[in-house]
Amino acid sequence: MKQTIAAIRSGTEPVGRLPEGAFHRTLETALVCPKCDASYNLVVGWEWASTRWFEEESRGMVRMLKKAIQMGHAAGHRVTHFETAGVVVKSFVVPEGERVSISAMSGEL
Repeated sequence: MKQTIAAIRSGTEPVGRLPEGAFHRTLETALVCPKCDASYNLVVGWEWASTRWFEEESRGMVRMLKKAIQMGHAAGHRVTHFETAGVVVKSFVVPEGERVSISAMSGEL
């Protein structure tokens, strides 16, 4: 099964689909841009995150996401959602006029 990790900017909703799984787990360690204070939470499927070899299997994907976040600094961190399955990092951008934060979404429920 192909495993996927998503990095979602703190304070925003995911733009793309989350990794497959009935439940998702947000990892305790957030990825932070080394040049500013932008941080991204890592989201993975619960079953994969709770396996014995998760730390070793996910190391390369986390490294790719760190590099993508660092490269996104030049664009002002417009990307709110990164996703990788190990080969390519996909980025999802919300147009500036449509950006919605989690706190704004909670008022609509």
